[in-house]
Amino acid sequence: MIYRKMISVMLLFAVLGFVSPVMAKEMKIALIVKNLGNGFFEAANRGAQEAAKELGGVEVIYTGPTTPTAEGQIEIIRSLIAQKVDGIIISANDPDSLVTITKKAIKRGIPVMSFDSGIAEDGRIVHLAPSDSKFIGTQQVELMGQAMDYTGEFAIVSASSQATNQNEWIGFMEEALKTDPKYKDMKLVAVTYGDDQTDKSYREAQALIRKFPELKGIEAPTSVGFPASAKAVIDEGKTGTVFVTGLGLPSEVAGYVKKDVVKNFALWNPSDLGYSSVYIMKAIIEEKLRGKKDENVEAGRMGEITVRDNGLMIMGAPFVFNAENIDEWSEVF
Repeated sequence: MIYRKMISVMLLFAVLGFVSPVMAKEMKIALIVKNLGNGFFEAANRGAQEAAKELGGVEVIYTGPTTPTAEGQIEIIRSLIAQKVDGIIISANDPDSLVTITKKAIKRGIPVMSFDSGIAEDGRIVHLAPSDSKFIGTQQVELMGQAMDYTGEFAIVSASSQATNQNEWIGFMEEALKTDPKYKDMKLVAVTYGDDQTDKSYREAQALIRKFPELKGIEAPTSVGFPASAKAVIDEGKTGTVFVTGLGLPSEVAGYVKKDVVKNFALWNPSDLGYSSVYIMKAIIEEKLRGKKDENVEAGRMGEITVRDNGLMIMGAPFVFNAENIDEWSEVF
């Protein structure tokens, strides 16, 4: 009799739009990053956790492989499918290798979106880019030009050769060098890959300095490769001769700015990227967003973010850091 009364009360709550605390199901969203121990993604996770707290009833599971490989991410996705999470957000180590497993997740009712580094369109609902790829690429060339007075040789130390975002940015860097007369006296002599590992990125930068004695700059569009390259410059005794720029965390690059190895660099706030992704994924899970062009999501303090062609969403322009503002921002992230 008591049991029947409890059921009746629960049904009444359901009709009236209330949910019993006992019956409420917490939404589980997995945030899969390229690799653990990466300061950029740890900051993204802080933003994701902030969004989850604001939204309520959301748990963000932060995970990723120890090394940035597609194989490691595939195993994690396979495990998350078995756990029946409600949604997956991922920064892809390879745009194509993950498609088969993410399509499997979607087929099982688990929506997938990419952020930072995208999955091919067939394997996700939307992709949240931190900024427009062409803008990032041309901005990076400009910052390198400013650092080396628009003349001389420079090289790139990227992340992995399969990283979607890195390859797009490098492509636009090369395009700007060929088409903009401002950069006619700058020469890109090599593109190398540190696989987002500190030691390997350091060795790649060190090898570039030794191979190209006239080198004036290293461009590293990766938060791991950037400080590693700056350290190599110091250790090789090239401070004031070889300048480094790229995309990095102010807290990790501040010391190199003060040592005059880095004149300027850029980055979007990774915390904002993680924060926005959780708002977007919740809307997808609740079927308020289907990835169609011109759909909008209200992403808390980040405001409205719109879906563009091919399910692309863009957060904003990277901020430029230098000696004038580095102290302020190095305390933020």
